[in-house]
Amino acid sequence: MEQQGTDELPPVTTKQRSPRSSEVATRPDDQSVAKANEAIAIRPKRGKLTLLSRRIYNVFLYHAQQQGVDRPSYSILLAELIDDARFTSNNTELLKSHIRDMQATTIEWHTSGGNARQWTSTQLLGPVVIDEPGRGQACTITWTYPEPIRDRLVKPAQYTRVLLEISSQMRSYAASVLYELGARYLTSPGRLTMREDVIWWASVLTGRSDITTVDYRILHRDTIKKALVELDTLCEDFRLEVVEHKRGRKVEELQFRVLPKPQASLAGLRDSAKNVFDLELVERVITIGFKRGDAQDLYAVTDEGALRAAVEHVEQRMKNSALPPLNSPPAYLRDALKKQYAGEGEGGKPPKEVAVPRPSFDERLQRLREEWQHHQSSRAKALFDEMLESEKTGHIARFDDERLGELASPIARAWRRDGVKSRIAASSFFRWLAGSMWPGEVTDKQLLEFAMNREP
Repeated sequence: MEQQGTDELPPVTTKQRSPRSSEVATRPDDQSVAKANEAIAIRPKRGKLTLLSRRIYNVFLYHAQQQGVDRPSYSILLAELIDDARFTSNNTELLKSHIRDMQATTIEWHTSGGNARQWTSTQLLGPVVIDEPGRGQACTITWTYPEPIRDRLVKPAQYTRVLLEISSQMRSYAASVLYELGARYLTSPGRLTMREDVIWWASVLTGRSDITTVDYRILHRDTIKKALVELDTLCEDFRLEVVEHKRGRKVEELQFRVLPKPQASLAGLRDSAKNVFDLELVERVITIGFKRGDAQDLYAVTDEGALRAAVEHVEQRMKNSALPPLNSPPAYLRDALKKQYAGEGEGGKPPKEVAVPRPSFDERLQRLREEWQHHQSSRAKALFDEMLESEKTGHIARFDDERLGELASPIARAWRRDGVKSRIAASSFFRWLAGSMWPGEVTDKQLLEFAMNREP
């Protein structure tokens, strides 16, 4: 793969809003956008996306959702866009160039429901207007979405909550994509992303549409590895690890596994509203013959529309008394997903099972340790909430002295600004507090008791 130039931005500097932004209404600290799952792993079919264009797009979505799906267009102060997107320059010509990139980018949307399938090819963004009325007056920006996808973007049926505060801190396009993918699959039972070929991932992680060949070693060295390090540094909720699927010695397909950090529960890891999870569909997969854990893993790594269509097909096949019974309905379902067929296999014979990647013993042990730490952080938060204000102030002062200097700069800035109310910084504080209250490494006996007493 031909290597692209860097898409990194200069470090974000803390700055005051420009005077014209004083007209911007106060908004909640926890700004989040309900991003349609289809809009996360975008593979452009034409054009190229950049880090800043992705930031701008998220800010547009946030404000559009605040204003409502019924509007034909959306408008905010230009200063507000610049501030929310962490755009460190007032160079509107540079801003316009990134908007042109989005308008020139063609994407494809695939949706399924029952036996119905729909393919849509469209631009990412519709007409955009920047009004500059003159000296001393606020500039505004107005934008629209292509009609075929507007409702799906502004009021998505299935979505992932993306925090602008975190997404805007990412320094590379690949890290921004992986953060959103991690947020999507964090609350999925299997915590495994979709499994796709290397070329697909190269396009998604670089925002390029012109990739036809890929040297995986270069992709991993220059794009994936750096993005994983960046994500681990800036995201307090989770980290990702790459799962390589090989044919012989060649890596042909990739997935990413989401690994919650110990403090993730404090950020609402178990909040069911964070991601959509269709329990009824999982139960139908279990009825076909899957174990519950396998059904949840399959749901986590499969497009929901494709899974629902395949389940309906297998259910109809199992009810067809004119054909011989299936020897293995689960294997038949996996093959239906893999081959995307609507008819039955030869003679109704089930194909060979496709294995779902399983974590190793060491990985399971590490996850248990992380869950233990996560439990301790939750205990610390509960105790902190019951403390007198003088006690809280004392712990915060100690944290400032002992830990603040070690935090990543974006997290440190969030802590100085919002303290324990910060979405991305509070988790670091409660993890530190747990270590302060219960010092020392967890023993094997404690881990065993914890594992035995956990909720199934």
